[in-house]
Amino acid sequence: MTVRRVAAGLLALAGWFAAATAIAADPIVVGSKRFTESYILGEIVRQTLQNAGVPAEHRQGLGNTGILEQALATGAVDVYPEYTGTIVRELLKREGNPSLAELNAWLAPRGLKAAVPLGFNNTYALALRESQAQALGISRVSDLLKPEAAALRFGLSHEFLARADGWPALKAAYRLPFEQPGGLDHGLAYEAIAAERVDVIDIYSTDAKVGRFALRVLDDDLGFFPKYDAVLLMRATVDPAPLARLEGRIDEAAMIALNAQVELDGLSFSEVAKRFVDGTPSPSGERQRFMQRLFADDFWRLAWQHVALVFGSLLIAVGVGVPLGVAAWRWPASAAPLLGAVGVLQTIPSLALLAFLIAVVGSIGLVPAVLALFLYALLPIVRNTHAGLLGVSGGLADAALSLGLTRAQCLRYVQLPLAAPTLLAGVKTAAVINVGTATMAAFIGAGGFGERIVAGLAVNDTDVMLAGALPAAALALLVQGAFGAAERLAALMHRR
Repeated sequence: MTVRRVAAGLLALAGWFAAATAIAADPIVVGSKRFTESYILGEIVRQTLQNAGVPAEHRQGLGNTGILEQALATGAVDVYPEYTGTIVRELLKREGNPSLAELNAWLAPRGLKAAVPLGFNNTYALALRESQAQALGISRVSDLLKPEAAALRFGLSHEFLARADGWPALKAAYRLPFEQPGGLDHGLAYEAIAAERVDVIDIYSTDAKVGRFALRVLDDDLGFFPKYDAVLLMRATVDPAPLARLEGRIDEAAMIALNAQVELDGLSFSEVAKRFVDGTPSPSGERQRFMQRLFADDFWRLAWQHVALVFGSLLIAVGVGVPLGVAAWRWPASAAPLLGAVGVLQTIPSLALLAFLIAVVGSIGLVPAVLALFLYALLPIVRNTHAGLLGVSGGLADAALSLGLTRAQCLRYVQLPLAAPTLLAGVKTAAVINVGTATMAAFIGAGGFGERIVAGLAVNDTDVMLAGALPAAALALLVQGAFGAAERLAALMHRR
């Protein structure tokens, strides 16, 4: 493959990405965080827009407030459900409970606005098992100062541990003596407290599982938490008129019921949202079977996104990794630094790399995800290209040169074809690794089967997680089989 062809391929890929980005920019992009209520509200917003004739798409489970703030700032997301207390303390770093008009005056310099108050307040709270609370005489947060509460084990969500209105400030306000607790995903917290692995968790007041797990919600007797009225946070250019019908339509009881349909009845986010938007009755005892979830309407969309992530990044990795492997072989002094550098990239945790690339690229979604997968794919391709060329006999190269071939022609027509089996093994390894790693791209809105895994983790639903994990595993086996066949073909050509 010549440098010109590699450059042409990369330019074509860049054009495809630009076209994909342009297409994705046409509809209103709705975002959501990685917990049940946000998924449901995001779906309600998307379907409401579509029913009003406005093209819309939903990027689900985009992690915490910081990621969505970045997404709004860059235009990767246009609107998402948020809470006034979070906007005031996390985004604006202010205090108090401002009116919507005052809040919008604060948001205006950022090119944002809050609109369409949905009608309920979803505040943070601490909760513990009712039986344990009764035995210890704990009903308020300040009761955690009692000596008998000293042995309680906390399991708090990762975002709550880091928020300005979360654990550090709550601990300081109540002068709680507890050490920094470990982080626990919100979707797993209820099962953890039921199994008595932890004693105190942070909850949302509209969580459907509070009653089911017999928890006592502790009274915030110092009034630490602000009001968390649900609103839609959007870019200033978005017209909220198509969403006006949602204003004041969801009270706290209605939101708890919607959450319960997902967490207790096992319905999908889109189905629950559709019933709400269309005004159809709530289900009674309906639960999707596993095969329905596996081959749901989003299957082929997610499959295409996953394949595009894997092979888009792999194409770039081959275009960059093969020349780097050739350089490491051609100039032996550069081999150790080059192989060391690409090896270090493999040690960076995927979420940390994604967060770094979001900051560098200035957007979420496809581009940072493909860049991350490209970097992870480099090591096996560079290493195997280098090893394959080292395995080619020097005598063959000398013979080719004696016949009048230039060094470049010798590399292209003799050495690289002979190194092809080893090189292809590296590409296969990179492709299989990327199939698994691509599931992490769902955390930044790049789609793929990881979208189901993240959603299943948010509601602690094993069937939903398996509906994403099994297709990803099947894709990895298909990729391995396809590259295995290509390796055998290359070996056959090598023997000939």
